[in-house]
Amino acid sequence: MNVFTSIFIASEAVGPPETHSWIWPERAEIVYGCTASIIIFVALFKFGGPVIKKGLSARTERIQKDLDSGKNDKASAQAEATSIRAALGDIAAERTRILAEADAQAAALLTEGRARITTEMAGLEQKAEADIAAAAARSGDELRAEIAQLAGVATERVVSSSLDDSTKQALIENFISNVGAAR
Repeated sequence: MNVFTSIFIASEAVGPPETHSWIWPERAEIVYGCTASIIIFVALFKFGGPVIKKGLSARTERIQKDLDSGKNDKASAQAEATSIRAALGDIAAERTRILAEADAQAAALLTEGRARITTEMAGLEQKAEADIAAAAARSGDELRAEIAQLAGVATERVVSSSLDDSTKQALIENFISNVGAAR
């Protein structure tokens, strides 16, 4: 036989407990049970009540603090959004102002550049005209020198071919005497 079988047989021998009522327990059980329940409820109310009350008030404070913090965060976020929107408006106005300044500077640079180019062009034209006049004078001088040289060579050839030896001798002596008299 095992242990469970022996317990089952022992419980059948004793039988079920018998009470005076099938609904109510014995009078002593009611007194002890009620007294123990009252003691436990009083102890819970006396010692647990303040702790529960303190926990609930701390929870209420924490929730109120979170609500206030959320309200403050919402107000600061709305103020920041308003400042951002105002800054965006300022950015658009600033962009318009900067673009207007840039256009004015570009127009001033363009006008100044045109005036400077006109002045430089006038100076370059004067220099070019002076260079052309100098080149014309130089070429005229060179041409005159070339003509004089060619004329001298041609004259010498014509004179030497047309003069005889006695005329040449007379011209040389005449030149020497003129040079000597001039000194």
